[in-house]
Amino acid sequence: MPIAVYVLGLSVFALGTSEFMLSGLLQPVAADMGVSIPTAGLLISAFAIGMVVGAPVLAAATLRLPRRTTLIALLAVFGLGQVAGAVAPSYGVLFASRVVSALACAGFWAVGAAVAVSLVPVNARARAMSVMVGGLSVANIAGVPAGAFLGQHAGWRAAFWAVAGLSVVGLIGVVALVPRTEAPTGKDRPRLRTELRIYRDRQVWLALVTTALSGGAVFCLFSYLGPLLTDVAGLDEGWVPTVLALFGVGALIGTALGGRIADAHLFGTMYGGITASTVVLSVLALTAHSPVAAVGLALLLGFTAFFTAPALNARMFNVANAAPTLAGATATSAFNIGNTLGPWLGGLVIDAGWGYPAVAWTGAALAGTGIVTTAFAARLHRAEGPSRVVATGQASVPAHEVEAASEAGRGR
Repeated sequence: MPIAVYVLGLSVFALGTSEFMLSGLLQPVAADMGVSIPTAGLLISAFAIGMVVGAPVLAAATLRLPRRTTLIALLAVFGLGQVAGAVAPSYGVLFASRVVSALACAGFWAVGAAVAVSLVPVNARARAMSVMVGGLSVANIAGVPAGAFLGQHAGWRAAFWAVAGLSVVGLIGVVALVPRTEAPTGKDRPRLRTELRIYRDRQVWLALVTTALSGGAVFCLFSYLGPLLTDVAGLDEGWVPTVLALFGVGALIGTALGGRIADAHLFGTMYGGITASTVVLSVLALTAHSPVAAVGLALLLGFTAFFTAPALNARMFNVANAAPTLAGATATSAFNIGNTLGPWLGGLVIDAGWGYPAVAWTGAALAGTGIVTTAFAARLHRAEGPSRVVATGQASVPAHEVEAASEAGRGR
């Protein structure tokens, strides 16, 4: 695996820490800004929505720019967004800084994913994406708890300064280690109208829906894991950071293992991971009052959710090879649609008075629907075969020949 891919994963660690750390900082932010906790919670939604919108918009806007230059610019803007958040004098300025940071984060994800898969052979795509997704896993293990710790002992603004520092480290790594690329010219110059044709493909839409359902299933429960642990399982609040870290440990293990298996058994990994998440969420709904079960199942949920993530990313690139940058943008938007939809549905369930265990049932229903869309995608894949052309080094070959050689995408 090229070291540049690990540099991109390090940058994603900074991005992921910023995206998720506010879940542990809402109370001090609300108190300092003079707003309610639900209002402070809108800062999380603003970031997710910015990711959904920003990924395809920035991917399209930077389509003809050198990718390395684009990564440097977006990471610099993201870092400045963290600085703006750290010195924000009002809630409005902090909200705006979150939107700007989310847009830069989304663009970096989209372009970074395209760069990562371009640096490895086709049969190592899922492993490359597992390194990218692994940055998020490590953010959940270390970044988010560290942000909460800084917020408790040095003020919430210190967490934003820390992420700004991480951004500088990532920026230096990208400048030094990511290969320089020139903007394509002539016939190789990408055209937005041509790349947008990927959205005519039913396989692209199925990949998008499956990704959104998988992400929504997990974050439907994860967003309310803290109150479920304290109000239902009866754990002390001091246990919450530990359980969140255990979720992150499971996510890191799942990402590493899923990335290796998915390159040879793409659909098998999707089936197995989404089905396992459905089972874990269902069992958690039934045993939420048991502290031991709640803690153990939180770890398992992190494993099953992120075990699937590299395969979902690789699947999107397989069906949208004609537009690799938009493929990365679409995958990013799909995950964040799920990250927005899941917590919203969970909130509706809680407001209806059905309790936190019902949130787990809602997540299980979303995951179960993801199994159905995966089945449709596998059937369509067998019926139509890959319809895209995969670039491999100096030449391009039909996607079905590459997949036959790598044994990826055979539905196993």
